Amino acid sequence: MARRAVVTGAAGFIGRHVAKRLAAEGWRVIGVGHGTWGRDEWRRWGLEDWRSADVSLEALQTYAGEPELVVHCAGSGAVGFSISHPHHDFLRTVGTTAAVLEFVRLNAPDARIVYPSSAGVYGVVHDLPILESAPLNPVSPYGVHKRLAEELCLSYGRQFGLASAGVRFFSVYGNGLRKQLLWDACVRSRADGRAPFHGSGSEIRDWVHVEDAAALLIVASDHAAPTFPVVNGGTGVGVGVREILGTLYQALGMPHAPNFSGVQRAGDPPGYTAEISAALRWGWSPTIAWSDGVREYARWFATEFA
Repeated sequence: MARRAVVTGAAGFIGRHVAKRLAAEGWRVIGVGHGTWGRDEWRRWGLEDWRSADVSLEALQTYAGEPELVVHCAGSGAVGFSISHPHHDFLRTVGTTAAVLEFVRLNAPDARIVYPSSAGVYGVVHDLPILESAPLNPVSPYGVHKRLAEELCLSYGRQFGLASAGVRFFSVYGNGLRKQLLWDACVRSRADGRAPFHGSGSEIRDWVHVEDAAALLIVASDHAAPTFPVVNGGTGVGVGVREILGTLYQALGMPHAPNFSGVQRAGDPPGYTAEISAALRWGWSPTIAWSDGVREYARWFATEFA
């Protein structure tokens, strides 16, 4: 009999890629979370069943059954939203994590839990690349709430023996992502693309393709333990925002380079590059170079909105 997995937030960008990869590996995948999509679409993404509902203890007890694995992809995904709506961000991230942990404690105590966290838990870091042992000092509500969710996972491991693992993702991107930097740049390109971006362009980011991110989450499930082991989810390659947008603009056929305001956005640290030795030791490695992935994203956007 196929193993049963639950993916919360399966209609989201990372969640649907996780669901598809799990299904390809032979799992029966149940999705729970927000999102309106037709049966044909969610089945194409590997789901055996989809339930549109808040990720609450009651919903999980109703729909999730007794899974062997829960990948908790539901939650907030934007620093800006956390600053404008901190309470809602807390409920989306910390509240849903508490619900998942309590569901597993009560209904599936042998299940493994995987939590996609964020490099936002590190805050402003001056020494790159960032080690998992670096101090956690988030500068936005988004990062604070991710840190709290991690601490809940560790607490449930210590108190109740639940096995979980976390991945602190850096900048996840890929075809279909309709928010954040690459999407904003593509949308601007439909006008003339001269409106300035925040910052100086020298900010460093570590871009990991969503297919590599999904693969790492599944690898993490094999390492879940009550000690809540955590690894960085990046490529180990830091890329300047000016460089990545320049590559995107070139792929889009833009006749000029991107412009920058020189004004740093609140909660936006200047540099993030992952130290990924721990993830490599788990047997995972990134397969898609950022330059290839960005050009692919430009082709996807051009085709999608031709």
